[in-house]
Amino acid sequence: MEYLSVAEARDLPGLRLALTAGGPAPWSIAARALFDIRKVPYVPVRQKMMSANEELVAWTGRRNAPVAVYESEPALDNWLDILMLAERLGSGPSLLPDDPIERALAVGFSAEICGNGGFGWSRRLIISGGSTASVPEKLRASREQAVLAYGIRPDAVAAAPARVIGILRGLSRQLHRQAEAGSEYLVGGRLAACDVHWACFSQMVAPLSEDICPATVFVAPIYGVMPDEVAAEVDPILIEHRDRIFRDHIGLPLDC
Repeated sequence: MEYLSVAEARDLPGLRLALTAGGPAPWSIAARALFDIRKVPYVPVRQKMMSANEELVAWTGRRNAPVAVYESEPALDNWLDILMLAERLGSGPSLLPDDPIERALAVGFSAEICGNGGFGWSRRLIISGGSTASVPEKLRASREQAVLAYGIRPDAVAAAPARVIGILRGLSRQLHRQAEAGSEYLVGGRLAACDVHWACFSQMVAPLSEDICPATVFVAPIYGVMPDEVAAEVDPILIEHRDRIFRDHIGLPLDC
């Protein structure tokens, strides 16, 4: 993917989307996917992982990605705000179910996957707070920076595996129930944002292969920091679902 710098992008019209460059960062690729599926054009803006990103902070007030800036509206970085912006600006089938109960369930699954304290957050705690023995030397500095950046506490790290396991079990149970009802999706009978979120975050327990995502080579050693009890909960239906969503809706290969 070709990225513009903050200086090149900030005065452009339309949607500017700051994304982590050079790796399949789950929050960033999920934001990309939502806008792509909703057919919303955007200018990708480079954000460097674990860097100060001073120009991005000066523009948006955020150091991390993704950050969505539409026209002169305030910058958005929360997963739900980004989803709702894609819903507002996009066209075609909504990524939220029409039925209010199913809509609440779909949003709830997305919160469990990518919200504060959810699957992605908890996996990051395990990765950043766990042993560095299996992580190459050149990546250990990034691990140490993450500990400082996210204020990782020993009690939070200790609780993270159980949290990840609970979410994996919930997602797999839901997919099995849906399969029995004749649906390939997490909620209802059509693609929802939670399907996209799971596909993008699933790499944190089962990285995409390098032939469809070359940048996997950079993150596989980090994502490999995973307790055996977590790895045991990766039901094949979770990866089958991920592969189908990428193939049929997000698109492959994944260019980071």
